[in-house]
Amino acid sequence: MSKYLPLWPDQASTMAGQVDALFIYVLLVSGIMTALIFIAVTVLAIKYRRVPGRKAQQIEGSTFLEIGWSVLPFFVMITFFIWGAIIYFQERTPPADATEVYVVAKQWMWKIEHMEGQREINELHVPTGQNVKLIMTSQDVIHSFFIPAFRIKQDVLPGRYTTLWFKATVPGRYHLFCAEYCGTMHSGMGGDIVVMEPQDYAKWMAGGPFAPLQDTGKELFASLGCATCHRSDIQGRGPNLQGIYNKPVLLEDGRTVVADENYVRESILNPTAKIVSGYKPVMPTFQGIVSDEQLNALVAYVKSLSQPPVGTAGLQGQPAASAAQPQNTQVQ
Repeated sequence: MSKYLPLWPDQASTMAGQVDALFIYVLLVSGIMTALIFIAVTVLAIKYRRVPGRKAQQIEGSTFLEIGWSVLPFFVMITFFIWGAIIYFQERTPPADATEVYVVAKQWMWKIEHMEGQREINELHVPTGQNVKLIMTSQDVIHSFFIPAFRIKQDVLPGRYTTLWFKATVPGRYHLFCAEYCGTMHSGMGGDIVVMEPQDYAKWMAGGPFAPLQDTGKELFASLGCATCHRSDIQGRGPNLQGIYNKPVLLEDGRTVVADENYVRESILNPTAKIVSGYKPVMPTFQGIVSDEQLNALVAYVKSLSQPPVGTAGLQGQPAASAAQPQNTQVQ
């Protein structure tokens, strides 16, 4: 498309073509209807212009005509919603096989860490043909992760995770922007998405000794004393975290929540927000003790605990020290 329309961004993801098709459809329908309205106004203005001696006459409306010009445009416009909703849900539902990448936004940079341990700043290397899920949070203010060539954009918020996924299709280097005003150097908060052939990406990924993110989380889990309370048996003061991720957790107040990334994160930073049934609120907060990068590692470690739970499934609420506490089993 960019070969024929120089101002049109490159299409470099599986979703780009669908987004462009919807955009072009909206433009065409809007243009045609606007043209029809202007033509009708012009014709009627000429036909019924003021003429000496002509007097205005009462014109009775046509019910059939009025229903027609109300109902037909409605059905045309509803196609915008249906098509847009389909694309929206596709964009918001990461495939189960998507590889995960953690992103931390900070004035004015993007800090990126792969599950394999590789870290990048203002660059993200990905292979073609691979679903990639970004798990993002902000260290300060609201940012927005925007890749025009992929036709994707997602706000990055402080205090919680937001997610975004894509599948790159064309090797190359594509611009990354912050699309939310975040301060005086907002315009300089950019970067590049480097899309590589799978074999080239494998070579890049192998370049250097890196500890997998979940291993880093495991070390933190031990050093923070989390294992003291989150034990693999039923003797711990906190819930058993084995197999907890993405599973339902029964809370002390009777509610049931899903132990997703945000639940694990909240359990580390604000342990008393959601107390797991059967446990007491004895876990200390780790707010200000662990960084966002360390939180990501702890969350990754909890997600890696794929063994079935031994005791009552639960997470946060209490235990002593860990940053990871949700309830379910591993993710991918």
